[in-house]
Amino acid sequence: MTRRDFLATSAVVGLSASLSARETNGETKALEAAAPLIAAVQQHMFPEEGRLPSAKAMDTITFLKETITHASYDRDIRGFVIEGAQELEHRTKGKFLMMDAAQREAALRSYEETRYGSNWLTRIMTLTMEAIFSDPIYGSNIGQEGWKAVGSVGGVPRPKERYIAL
Repeated sequence: MTRRDFLATSAVVGLSASLSARETNGETKALEAAAPLIAAVQQHMFPEEGRLPSAKAMDTITFLKETITHASYDRDIRGFVIEGAQELEHRTKGKFLMMDAAQREAALRSYEETRYGSNWLTRIMTLTMEAIFSDPIYGSNIGQEGWKAVGSVGGVPRPKERYIAL
């Protein structure tokens, strides 16, 4: 390899790492900004008075954030979760968090009527249910309440580590 090729390759590798770090940092900030809205949607789907434990009681937003930011999680889906929350925020003119339950229901039903919104709500529902029914080692299903609510127990053998290291 010539010195010129080495320098060119080094520059590309260095730039790629820098851009990737910036993008990850941007996603982290965007997710933190979107988290209160996503948590409110989760809580609307799984409220306090439901048959299942509430999203808030199970801390499903922490599970969601840890899951979608894990290195093994699909980057496109991570982006979709964030962008979908931003779209809902835009559609509700930034007022979703201030809405009462009936207004939230109307806003979510309206969003659900779009293909994008329907897919996003399905993804949030899936991630929330994963939180409620996952093994407690992953930080949700606190006290195994999700399992108890449906008369179930966790899988055997139970995980000994939270996530497989990559």
